Amino acid sequence: MRVGVGSTNPVKRDATESALTEFPDTVVESVAVESDVSEQPVGERETVEGAANRARNVLAAGDYDLGVGLEGGVAEVEGTDGLFLIMWAAATDGERVGRGAGPRLRLPASIASRVRDGEELGPVMDDVLDMENVAEKEGAAGALTGHVIDRESALRQAVAGALGPFVTDLYE
Repeated sequence: MRVGVGSTNPVKRDATESALTEFPDTVVESVAVESDVSEQPVGERETVEGAANRARNVLAAGDYDLGVGLEGGVAEVEGTDGLFLIMWAAATDGERVGRGAGPRLRLPASIASRVRDGEELGPVMDDVLDMENVAEKEGAAGALTGHVIDRESALRQAVAGALGPFVTDLYE
């Protein structure tokens, strides 16, 4: 099976490949596609839409059996205080679409404030951690959990959820 991931970020590609380890003849390729949403998605709706757009756009970009899109965003979560990092994945074969979410991680107030003021989370995390390209390494997930989880494992969870309709008959 050929799977296209709608991003050139190696962490997103690795998370997708990791979620598909039970399928040994699978080839996963990264493809630069647009999300057609804001650079910093805000809210569940925009983040889900970005993931689905990436999945559809990568499927259209090549000869793939499955397109996978991953999108990180920030959102208020009902019943809680603060702003949360959220992660969504979508998978499509052109007919069906599966969706899955990763963990929700509350942002520290100082980081949330900067994001609410219009900064993107990735560069804010780079600044706070005095690192470059945190999003292509441990990600905010690693920093926010003291490395209990990292960005790849968080995204793997989202991809695994999105793959449900394609790996089980329960969705038929």
